[in-house]
Formats: sequence, C-alpha cells, structure tokens
Amino acid sequence: MVKVSIFGSTGTIGKNVAFTLARMDTVDEIVMVSRPKSLDKVKGETYDMYDALAARDIDCKLIPTCDFNEIRGSEIVLIAAGIHRQPGMNRLELAIPNAKIVRYYSKQIAKYAPDSIILVATNPVDVMTTIALEASGFNKMKVIGVGNHLDSLRLKNYFSRKININSSEVHTRVVGEHGNHMVPLLSSTSIGGIPLKYFEFAKLDVDALVEQLKNAGNTIISKKGATEYGPAFAISNLISTMITDSHKVLTVSFYLEGEVEGVRNVSLGVPAITSKNGIEMIVPIHMNDVEKESFIEAANVVRDTTYKVKENLNI
Repeated sequence: MVKVSIFGSTGTIGKNVAFTLARMDTVDEIVMVSRPKSLDKVKGETYDMYDALAARDIDCKLIPTCDFNEIRGSEIVLIAAGIHRQPGMNRLELAIPNAKIVRYYSKQIAKYAPDSIILVATNPVDVMTTIALEASGFNKMKVIGVGNHLDSLRLKNYFSRKININSSEVHTRVVGEHGNHMVPLLSSTSIGGIPLKYFEFAKLDVDALVEQLKNAGNTIISKKGATEYGPAFAISNLISTMITDSHKVLTVSFYLEGEVEGVRNVSLGVPAITSKNGIEMIVPIHMNDVEKESFIEAANVVRDTTYKVKENLNI
C-alpha cells in the first residue's frame, strides 16, 4: 500500500494534486487533511473525484479527515496549506503567517508520520522548507521543497514552443530561489544535444524568455486568479518519481550546508537525485561566473528572509 497525505487539501493546489496523483494510479491511498470547519468541503471534493476516477476504473482510496492519526504510515506528506500572496503584499508579510502554518503541520507530521518524507509546496517555498526541516527535526534528506521543479519545466516548455521542437529535446534547468532570484542555467542548456550558445536554428531572445519565466506565476494569477494545473502536475510528478523510486534528477529546494558553491544555512533549488528515501544526493553542477553570482545573491536574499521569519516567531 502506497499512502500519501496532503495538508491544505481544499486549496487550489492541494485538491488538484490529490486528483492528479489519483489519476496517475501510482498511489493506493490519499489522505486529504482539512481543518474541522472545512471537512464537508473536502468530503465533497472526494465524492466528485470518485465519480471521475470511476470512468477510468481507478480504485485509489480518498480519505477526507481532520484527524492527524489518519496520516500514520504515509510515505510522503505534502504541505500545501497557507495563505496566498495578495496584491501589494511583500514576501515577509506572506512568509510569517505561512511559517506558523508550516511549523505547526511539520510538528504533527513528526508526531504521527515520523518515517515519512515531507514535501513543501507552501510559498515562499525555500523559506518554508527550512521552517519545516527545523520544526520536524527530520534528516534534511527527507524534507524537500518543490523548489524550481516547476520553473525548470516552464523554461523547457518555453524553449520547446519558441523553436517548435519536441520538449524532450530540450535539456535545461533553473536553480536558486523559486521567485525573482531564480537562476536559469543557460550556460549548460542544450537543444537536441547542441549547447544553446551554438544554437542557430532560430533566433532566440533568451533574455525575454527568462523574464517571461520569472513573471509566469504572476501572469497566470493576473488572468485567472491562481495557478493550478502547472503546480499540481509538477508536484504530482515529483511525488510519483519518489514513490516509484525512479532516481530522476529534479530541481528541488534543499537545505544547503556547503554542497553547492559553499552556500550554507539556507534552502535553495538545486538538482538532486530523488528516490523513495527522499534525496539520494545533490548533483554537482557547473555555473559560469554570472550564474554563480546570481546563485549566491539568491542565497543571501532567502537566508535573510528566513532569519527574519524565525526572529518574528521567536525560533
């Protein structure tokens, strides 16, 4: 039996992850945890999902609950609970209330599912990954933030659509912060095995693509109110990869202690081999001087925000 639990299961991301994961048919049981006042809503979500899953003969069990005991035995617990960033809200105003939520749930996970992997999706995700790690007391290899996985998929998609080439031919990655200080590794990007700097099949405005990437979330939110399909599929893909022990290299948020460019005491997006045990190892990466500088800047920004959040919470 493969069991996954989700905190924040009535939110846009949480419920979409549950449905997407169930459709993949790699999980036997999904526990959808809600607050008591939202229990009826999450029950309604499961009834609706069951109707859809029946059309594909999928028997994944969906458990709506507000009882933490239900998460016992989970392989992975996703934290997707938190408030959304509102217009005019700065990162600290978002981070402080969300840190309280993530800290609380991380302690419950440590109590009820101590052998699980914690996957953090709550924003700002790099800051929240550190909060979850410290609150749970878990080994850092088992506390993972969604990080730049979605950013990397988006950049891959942008190149694919711009050049009109199958996305499997595009090999690129984004590291650093999941936010304005993300770092696209253009120096190691290749298309059809050809390094980007030698690519002459089409005229690419790479700077415009990177700017589009950084604004992707805000662009979607401004037009439809929230991002849902992209994050849900990216998170479900990450969960499925770990459950099936695929040992794929994905860019996730990880607490660094010198593994990349000597950066310490901060969680950032880096390439890692993921498995049923969490993170197997951090993959060494080459960055040019500009990318290194941007990565270190991202570390300083995220570390500063993390310290301010912890100071506010007296931890």
